[in-house]
Amino acid sequence: MNRLDGKTAFVTGAGRGIGRAIARLFAAEGARVVVTSRTSANVDKVVAEITATGGNAIGVACDVSREDDITAAIAATAEAFGGLDILVNNAFDLSTVQSSVNDLSVEQLMQQFQTGPIACLRTMQAAYPYLKRSGAGRVINFASSVGVIGAAGFAPYAMAKEAIRALSRVAAREWGADAITVNNILPIAQTDSFDATTADDAGTPTWVPNSPIARLGSPDLDIAPVALFLASADARFMTGYSLTPDGGFIIDTAR
Repeated sequence: MNRLDGKTAFVTGAGRGIGRAIARLFAAEGARVVVTSRTSANVDKVVAEITATGGNAIGVACDVSREDDITAAIAATAEAFGGLDILVNNAFDLSTVQSSVNDLSVEQLMQQFQTGPIACLRTMQAAYPYLKRSGAGRVINFASSVGVIGAAGFAPYAMAKEAIRALSRVAAREWGADAITVNNILPIAQTDSFDATTADDAGTPTWVPNSPIARLGSPDLDIAPVALFLASADARFMTGYSLTPDGGFIIDTAR
């Protein structure tokens, strides 16, 4: 416990799913958490959950496809807590993830890029001065095994998620001198958003990963602890890597 005492964490897409699990765990480990999401009601609910258990959190409505929203949210973080130590880029628009290469339009691709690598770039740029000042800054970006394996029918999603990994590797090299680590997480987890793309009309999941541990991960039990590791001092000597809490779905191909 208390592995993040004295740290301030900014989590995008924290209104539900993996982002919510990370925000709650970071707060339980002593971090001051900034909960961001497009939906104010979701933000308020997660902040209430954290404060009800004695944690310290504020909520900021933020659409990561809007540069002004990102700038304002990072500024609000600095004003509330005096700085920023941990940036978690988890938000992503899953509404248009599917398309074949032949059918993919530039407009659809750009929609994925706006909430993927472009959003990551903007949050990282806005957070950089505070991460540098921290002396032990952490950036945790969420990519996907879909890009690694080149899943058919998911061209825009795969391209956007692999661009996030490329951005992370470059930033890891450039920011290492500033004591900032930059790593990726490639999860497979049971979330509402995942269900929306893989469940039948009755809401029953229609896809189970073909992996040694043949199940979907839990955001709280399987994914958030990996983010905690990367945010903690235990991962201070790791940067530019992709960790894959996916039950062995892609085994080694992401590294």
